[in-house]
Amino acid sequence: MSLYRLAMLLAFLPALLVSSAGPGSSAPVIRLETEKLAPTAEVTAPDQPAQPQRSDRAYPFYMPMQGLRAPAVTLKIRCDASRAAGREIYTGPSAESLYGRVEGGFEFIYEAYDSAGRPCVYPFSPWMPQITGATQGTQYIIRSSVPGVPVTFRTNDAWATINLRLFDLGPQRIHFEMRDIGLDFPNAGEVKGAVHLEVLGVTRPGLVTAVIRRARIFGGKNAIFVPGGETMVLIEDSEIRGNVGDNVDQEHSTYINGTLVSHIRNSVWYGQKGWIDVASGHQLKDKAYLRVYEDVTVANLPGATTPSAMPLVDISAFGFTWSNNLRLKRVAPAQAPRDALLDLRTEIIYGAPDHHPWSIMVSPDWRMPPAPLAALDQVYLSVFHNTVVESYRSEPFVFRLGMQGLGVEPGTPTVIGQDRTTRAQQRMVSLAFNTRGTFRRAYSPEGWTYADPQLPPDAQWVTDRDAFIRHALGLIGR
Repeated sequence: MSLYRLAMLLAFLPALLVSSAGPGSSAPVIRLETEKLAPTAEVTAPDQPAQPQRSDRAYPFYMPMQGLRAPAVTLKIRCDASRAAGREIYTGPSAESLYGRVEGGFEFIYEAYDSAGRPCVYPFSPWMPQITGATQGTQYIIRSSVPGVPVTFRTNDAWATINLRLFDLGPQRIHFEMRDIGLDFPNAGEVKGAVHLEVLGVTRPGLVTAVIRRARIFGGKNAIFVPGGETMVLIEDSEIRGNVGDNVDQEHSTYINGTLVSHIRNSVWYGQKGWIDVASGHQLKDKAYLRVYEDVTVANLPGATTPSAMPLVDISAFGFTWSNNLRLKRVAPAQAPRDALLDLRTEIIYGAPDHHPWSIMVSPDWRMPPAPLAALDQVYLSVFHNTVVESYRSEPFVFRLGMQGLGVEPGTPTVIGQDRTTRAQQRMVSLAFNTRGTFRRAYSPEGWTYADPQLPPDAQWVTDRDAFIRHALGLIGR
């Protein structure tokens, strides 16, 4: 086991070990378990830092990182002194000298180890300053002092959060990054997210990029909440284990609203809070225009409550999805489950209008050509490679693609008329290749959906992740 993996697990106990099969069920039990660990007293700081799986200076090809300036403020936080004081104690310049305000970006570096050589656990949530002054090209970084060695923030504070608050930014370029950070906020039911990227009012050609690497996040009404806008989100090598909100039917383990991109790699979602008499929220609610999932596990394994009966993944059909090695795990909820494990929904409009290259309602300008697989470059498209399903039952289907509607209900984002549109009017296609596991069919009967189709030569680009991304972003000039 890598030093990184060992340190992450030791720093953020209790570990996940949840299983369920309905009362009296003979279905196989699904487990998601940690590895066995040596006692923490035997863990010492290595001579060389643990090496992350990827370079911290590597970013996706489509994410422009030029034009950013180094943070103007760097604060270094000591472990043992901060633990004793119950607040940040600094090496060098302190937060007090800033009067609670930061201009020009910041980098907060938390000491990775305590005096006993263990990954540091800070008994509070991180201090976040008020951001003032010019923000063009600024960066906001929160990280451990040793790459690959996590620090954890653990508190019962109802308002515990990392909340980046920037408003009315216009055409500006902003970058946020969080690396090797664990958030354990079991009572933070008052905040929108344990991580809340409250960056609002960005307009083209402005852009917000947010990168979360090697994180373990629990707490908030949503463990991660990202509002809509000109935002690209990358989450990798992380574990998101649910929320603690009370409005369980409207809160989720993660809620990514109408952003440009959500790109998730080598990460796991579980622990959505549920109730016996409420269907509850989703593990991953993602309304980005472009979604890329690689080696992602999403499970309705609960935290301390009943598993959610909702689809594990709730995404918008008004856009593009490319997935490879998505693992969907469902244990028995108290309610009858919603049939889809992954729902491509059309009931609500998300995202700015210029995030949509074509009408998201049926239009007289479009009829599906006789050979839809030859027209994949002209439709909203989702492609799922190598999806694996583990469930307590034989699922009737894995994916559901909703139908486009006729318009929206006045004064709301709610789409109406889906039941009055025809298949020929739909400008959406979904493809699934090599789907396997405990289910009867890949798709529900609506819409243009294909399981293991034979693609024509000019459609092979849909199997290439980078070509798919370039196509989707190129349609809206990004």
